[in-house]
Amino acid sequence: MPGTLLSLGHGYSARALSRRLLPQGWTVIGTTRDPSKADRLRDEGVEAIEWDREAIAEAVGRATHILVSAGPDEDGDPSLRIAHDAIEARIPELWWVGYLSTTGVYGDHHGAWVDEATPLTPGTDRGIARVAAEAEWGAIPHLPLHVFRLAGIYGPGRGPFAKVRRGTARRIVKPGQVFSRIHVDDIAQVLEASIHHPNPGAVYNVCDDDPAPPQDVIAHAADLLGVPRPPEVAFEDAEMSPMAESFYAESKRVANDRIKEELGVTLMYPDYRAGLRAMLEAQRKE
Repeated sequence: MPGTLLSLGHGYSARALSRRLLPQGWTVIGTTRDPSKADRLRDEGVEAIEWDREAIAEAVGRATHILVSAGPDEDGDPSLRIAHDAIEARIPELWWVGYLSTTGVYGDHHGAWVDEATPLTPGTDRGIARVAAEAEWGAIPHLPLHVFRLAGIYGPGRGPFAKVRRGTARRIVKPGQVFSRIHVDDIAQVLEASIHHPNPGAVYNVCDDDPAPPQDVIAHAADLLGVPRPPEVAFEDAEMSPMAESFYAESKRVANDRIKEELGVTLMYPDYRAGLRAMLEAQRKE
C-alpha cells in the first residue's frame, strides 16, 4: 500500500525516488532550506516544508517511511539534531528508514575490492563524518534503519558532457586510480526495492558493475559527442580543489552483489557507457 515518505534533505537522489513513488499514490514530503525551491518541489507533486523543527516534527508524525539525504556538517548529523526526538517517538509506526551514506566510509584500498563487510577505515574528514553519522543513526533502538553507501552519482544534469562541450574537461591520470559510480535512476530503484522488501539493519553498496579510471569516462563522453578527447594531465601536475584532491586520495572497487541478491535489482545502467549513452539520447530528444 502507498505510504507517506518524509525526505529529509530532498535533493537529487530523493527527487529521483519521488518520481517513482508519486505515480503509485504515495505522499512525499520534502524539506528544503531554500524557499525559492519550494515551488519547484510542489510542481513535482511533493509537499514542500521548510527546514524547521516544528514543521519537521509534524511531518514525522505523519510519515510511514523516512529518507535521510542531508549529509553531516561540522556539528554532526543535521537531521538528528532537528528531529531525533520526533523520530524516536514515531518508531512504532515507521516501516522503513533509509540513510544515504557514501562508499567513502571504506577509505583507500589501492584499487582492491570492498563489500559491505569490509572494515570502515575512512581517510578523509568527510568519510570520518559519515562513519560517525551511520553509527549515530544505528544507535537508535528499534529504528528500522537501512544504510545505502552510494558511489559517485551521475545522471541528468550531472555528468561530463557540459564540461566536455565547454572544453574545460580534463583527463587527470593517476596510475591505478579507479572510482565506482551509480546513475541516479538506479539509486532510486534500489531505494524503492528496499522499501518494498525492508530488512532493518541492512547495509547496501549502491554502485554499478564497472569501477573505472576517471579519465576513461571523460574520453568516452568526448567520443559520444564526436569531439576530440581532452588531453591527459598527470595527477601531480593537475591543479585541483581540496575536494577534488580528496576524491583522488582513495581508490577502490566497490562490490554491489547485495543489491542484486537481496533486493533483486537489475541495474538499468550497469556501467558508465550505458548511462552516458542514455543521458545523451535524452538530451537530444529535448
